[in-house]
Amino acid sequence: MSIEHSKTDVILIGGGIMSATLGTLLKDLSPEKEIKIFEKLKQSGEESSNVWNNAGTGHSALCELNYTKENKDGSIDVTKAIKINEQFQVSKQFWAYLVRTGQLEHPGNFIQSVPHMSFVKGILNVDFLKKRVKALKENILFQKMEITEDRDQIDEWVPLMVEGRTSPVPIALSRDETGTDVNFGALTKKLISNLKERNVDVTYHQEVQNIERLNNGYWKVTVKDLNSNTIHTFESEFVFIGAGGASLPLLQKTGIKQSKHVGGFPVSGLFLRCKNEDVIERHYAKVYGKADVGAPPMSVPHLDTRFVNGERSLLFGPFAGFSPKFLKTGSNLDLIRSVKPNNIVTMLTAGVKEFNLTKYLVSQLMLSHKDRMNDLRIFLPNARDEDWEVVIAGQRVQVIKDTEDSKGNLQFGTEVITSDDGSLAALLGASPGASTAVDIMLDVLKRCYKNEFDAWIPKIKEMIPSYGLKLNEHEEVYNAVNKEVRKYLNVK
Repeated sequence: MSIEHSKTDVILIGGGIMSATLGTLLKDLSPEKEIKIFEKLKQSGEESSNVWNNAGTGHSALCELNYTKENKDGSIDVTKAIKINEQFQVSKQFWAYLVRTGQLEHPGNFIQSVPHMSFVKGILNVDFLKKRVKALKENILFQKMEITEDRDQIDEWVPLMVEGRTSPVPIALSRDETGTDVNFGALTKKLISNLKERNVDVTYHQEVQNIERLNNGYWKVTVKDLNSNTIHTFESEFVFIGAGGASLPLLQKTGIKQSKHVGGFPVSGLFLRCKNEDVIERHYAKVYGKADVGAPPMSVPHLDTRFVNGERSLLFGPFAGFSPKFLKTGSNLDLIRSVKPNNIVTMLTAGVKEFNLTKYLVSQLMLSHKDRMNDLRIFLPNARDEDWEVVIAGQRVQVIKDTEDSKGNLQFGTEVITSDDGSLAALLGASPGASTAVDIMLDVLKRCYKNEFDAWIPKIKEMIPSYGLKLNEHEEVYNAVNKEVRKYLNVK
C-alpha cells in the first residue's frame, strides 16, 4: 500500500447532481480553480441522482400538497410552496443558460413537460384543494393552475383515474401544465462529462476515508482507490461533502462543531412500475395525493409519468421500507456507526417524538403486493396485478438535529451545513433536493466564498437573470425569463 500526497483548490465528494452543479458553477465563475471530484461507484449519478432512485419531479409545489399547510383558521399557508417554486425557477434558468452556451445539448434528454396534478377524495379534502388552488393562483408563479370536480373533465385529463370509479365520494383534481419530469441521472452525467473536458479531475472507485483540519487551514482528505488499494491524501482549501446518505458520517469525521448533535434516519423506498405499454400510453401526468397520517412527506403517494432514455414509463409509490444503510450501496452498519456520544440523546429523543413514523414504517414493511395494488387502485380503480412489478428506489437519510427550542427534531428537507470559516460545506437530507440544486449551491458559494462572491454576481446574473429578485414580486422579469426557459429547454 503506497501513499501519495498533493494539493488542490476544491474537493467535491460524491458524483451526484449536487457536486456536478457546484463544479459547473465554479468552473464558470472561477475557471482557474483546480477541482477534484471523488466518487465511490463506477460512474456518476448512480445513487440518489439515478433516474430510478428518485421521483424525477421538478419540485415546484404545483402538485405536492405537503408544501401548503392549512392553518387553524382554515386559511392556506403558501410560503413554502412559493419558496420551492422560486428555487426550481433558478434551476431552470441555469439549465437554459447551459443550453444557450452550448454546455448542454438536446435538453429533451433530461427534461420533459409533464402536467403536475393533485388528486383528493372526500368533502373535506376537496374543500382543502379548492382553497389551495385559490390561494396559489393569487401568485404569478401558479397562474396556470386549474381545478375541477367534473368527472368528464378528469376523464379528459387522466382517463384511467376515472375508469371503474363507481364510488359516489366526491373527487377533485388540480392541474398545472407547466410541470416537468427531470432525469437527474442523465443531467448529472452530462455535467460531469463537461467538467472532465474542462480539466476537472473526476475519479471513480474512490472512497473518502477521513477529513481532518490541518494547522495551515487546509483540509486533509484521505482517499482510498478501491481498484488498487492505494491511499492518497489531498490538501484542499475547500471541501464539499455531497455524498447523499454518506454525507453525515463524513461530516462527523471533520469534527467541526456544526457536525455535533446531528443524526440521520434512513428510509428506503419501493415503487410499483407498470409493465403494460397500453396503460403507460394512456396516462400522461404526475399526480400527487395526500400522505397518510404519520407518514413522512417523502412517502406522499404519486402516480408518475417518467421519461427514461427517451422512453415513457409509469410508476406509483413510494412505499416506505427500512434498511440501516445510508446509501443503496452502503453498509448495514451505517446507522449504528452514525450514533456518537454527542448525538445519542438527539437520536433517542427523535425516536420518542416520531412514534407515528415508526408505526407507519412497520405497517409499510408488512405490505404485500396485493396491499400495494389496493393503494394504487385509489388512483387507478381498474389497475390489474399482472401489469405492475415492484422496483427498489433510492435510499434517503432524514436529518435529525437539535434546535434552539428542542432536541431530536426530524427535518423533512435539505440541510446545508458549513464550517464557521466557510472552508467546508456538507449537504444533508432529501426532497426537494435535486430540483433545488442550483439555488442551494449558490447559497453554498455565498457562504463559503465571501471574499469572491460579490465579484461573481454579474456572471451569476448572466446565468440566472432573476438572481437577487423574487420572481413572484416581479411579473415582468418572470415573464421574460420564462420565455427564455421555454425557448431553450423546450418546456411549457
